[in-house]
Amino acid sequence: MKRILFPIIVVFSVMMVFTGFQCASTEITSAKLYINQKNWDKAINVLNKEIEKNPKSDEGYYLMGLVYSEKEDVDNTIKAFDNSLSISKKFEKEINTQKKVQWANYFNKAVSFFNRAMQATDVDTQKIQYERSIFAFNQAIKLEPDSADTYKNLSFVYLNQQKLDDAIVPLKKLISLEPSLEGYRYLGEIYFNQGNVKLSKYEESKNAADSLAAMELFNKSIEVLEKGRVHFPNDSEILLYLSNAYIAANKIDVAISAFKAGVEQEPENQYYRYNYGVLLLGGNSFAEAAEQFEKALQIDPSYINAHYNLAVTYVKWGATLSKAAEEKGEENPEVKVKYGLALPHLETYLQKKDDDPAIWELTGRVYSILGRLEDGVKAFEKADSLRKR
Repeated sequence: MKRILFPIIVVFSVMMVFTGFQCASTEITSAKLYINQKNWDKAINVLNKEIEKNPKSDEGYYLMGLVYSEKEDVDNTIKAFDNSLSISKKFEKEINTQKKVQWANYFNKAVSFFNRAMQATDVDTQKIQYERSIFAFNQAIKLEPDSADTYKNLSFVYLNQQKLDDAIVPLKKLISLEPSLEGYRYLGEIYFNQGNVKLSKYEESKNAADSLAAMELFNKSIEVLEKGRVHFPNDSEILLYLSNAYIAANKIDVAISAFKAGVEQEPENQYYRYNYGVLLLGGNSFAEAAEQFEKALQIDPSYINAHYNLAVTYVKWGATLSKAAEEKGEENPEVKVKYGLALPHLETYLQKKDDDPAIWELTGRVYSILGRLEDGVKAFEKADSLRKR
């Protein structure tokens, strides 16, 4: 998961200055005086007396909510405001404004704590600041439960902590409130990665329950990403994880049909071409996959992932031809042709991303098969040096 940063919300505030005490009870008048003096405990004391005498005191509950908000007691703030509104709507405008003020305050506190966590070098300090950020975002959610921004940023805190399970609930709430690109991306990615974990567990345990759990998670990923694709049809990350989830869930035929239709509708969309190629490659349809990657590169020659997967297509194609020839006791000159076609795309990829030992090792193998032994040795040495870092 990528590290995520987010901005502070502009804070606005209201002044709690009360005038015109006429027609108010003694307790209400006293409470207003105490509030202006910021004597919160005495204000609560007289407001409790007011409500005891007059359980239908909408103003008493409203003022009590103001005092509790100043005391940063969110639960009692909301309870008092709700009681006021249940009696009348007289203070509805003021209550909504105050909730927004407190929501912004908690949101900004959460961002501040998060930034401190990101800057902290001590692990314990970082953990404390993350937890403070999470608490503040949850307080903000209580005040404005339909604020998509709060759920989005709370999920980002969890994602930065790599607490992926905890990020699921706010991400689900986020996409229920609005079509969020980040919400669909990250939730789909989390389900996909969780599915891979379960699948790896199944490969060790051979417990059918692990396999079923993996398929369930891959299907959840597909469900989320398909919805995301409706709103963001050209987002490369959504398309990439969707195609991978289809493959993992053994729904290659369904996926191929969906992405083929996308290519037919938008033939100049390199992302549809690329992901259609990924699916074809997953089904070992090498010629068709190569065609899609080539066309994606015609549209965008700098599409580095298309270079990589085109190289992988030719390598797998060559390996498949080589195996078939060996079984027959023959040699197939097309084997070297395919490896030769892979090489320039591997070299292009490494010009952009030269820190992956697995790619250097693959390139070394290709050099060796093509008889370029010195280049092969250098590539293997580079792979070894990267692994030792």
